Amino acid sequence: MTEYENAIEISGLTKKYDTFTLDSVSFNVPKGSIMGFIGQNGAGKTTTINSLLGIIKPDAGTVNMLGMNIADHEEDIKKQIAAVFDENPFNDCFNAKQVEMIMRDIYEEWNSEKYHAYLEEFELPLKKNIGSLSKGMKMKLQIAAALSHNAKLLIMDEATTGLDPVVRNEILDIFLDYLQDEDHSILMSSHITTDLEKIADSVTFIDRGRITLTGYKDDVLEDHRVIKCSKSDYKGIDSEDIISARLTDFGAEVMIADSTLCRTKYSGLTADPTTLEEIMLFYVNRRKKEWS
Repeated sequence: MTEYENAIEISGLTKKYDTFTLDSVSFNVPKGSIMGFIGQNGAGKTTTINSLLGIIKPDAGTVNMLGMNIADHEEDIKKQIAAVFDENPFNDCFNAKQVEMIMRDIYEEWNSEKYHAYLEEFELPLKKNIGSLSKGMKMKLQIAAALSHNAKLLIMDEATTGLDPVVRNEILDIFLDYLQDEDHSILMSSHITTDLEKIADSVTFIDRGRITLTGYKDDVLEDHRVIKCSKSDYKGIDSEDIISARLTDFGAEVMIADSTLCRTKYSGLTADPTTLEEIMLFYVNRRKKEWS
C-alpha cells in the first residue's frame, strides 16, 4: 500500500481560459482530515476540483492523490476516491436499486451491505425514481453511493448548497463519522462557511483563480481580527497592515491578519474575533482596500 502524508498535494496547478485563469494553485490536504475549500462562485473551486478528477486537463502543475500522481495513476486513484456534486449525476429515470447495479460494476470493492444500510439510515426508497426525490434525498443517495466502495478520499463540490439546515447537519454528521477512520480524508468545496466552521480541520481560500490563504482553521481564525473604530482612528492604521476595510456612516471595520499586532501596535483599539465568512469577504475586497 502506498504510504503518504497528504491525501492531496497540488502544486502550481494552472488552467487558462479566455475570461478566467486558474493561476498556479498550490495546497495540501493532510491525510485523515477535512479541508474546506472556500471561495465565492466563479473563484476557481470547480475548475480545481475538475482538474483533480481528470475532467479537465491543466496547462501546468502537478496533482498527487493518495501518494500517486494523477497523470500516471489516474485509474488506480479513481478506484479509491469518491466525488459528490451539487447536481445529481444519476439519470432521473433510475432508482436506488439501479444505481447499485451500475456502481458495483465500476468498483471492485463495492459493499452492497453498506449501501443498503445507508439507504435504510437515510430512509431512501429502493425503487422510487430519482427524479421524484427531493434535493436532500438526491444528495443522500449520492453520499450513500460514494461511501459504499471503500473510498479513501471524498471530494465534494458545493455538496450542501440548497439544502435546508436540518439535512445539512445530518450530512455533516455523516462526514464526521466517515473521518473516524484515520485513513479517510475529505476536500469539501463550499461557500457556506458556517458548515466548514463546524467540521473543517483546515481551510483554503481561493479568489479570482488564486489561493489567498491556506492553513489550519483554528490558526486562521485566531490570526485574523476585525478592528472596529472611528474613521479618524482608521486613518492611524498603517495601510500595509490592512487586508481591507469596510467603511460605514458610523466608522470603519478593519481586518488585520495578525492578532499579535492588534494586541501590541493597536492595543488602544478594540479587535474582535472573526468568522470564515468575514475573512472571505474582506479578502475578496482586498483589491479595493476600502468598501462598504
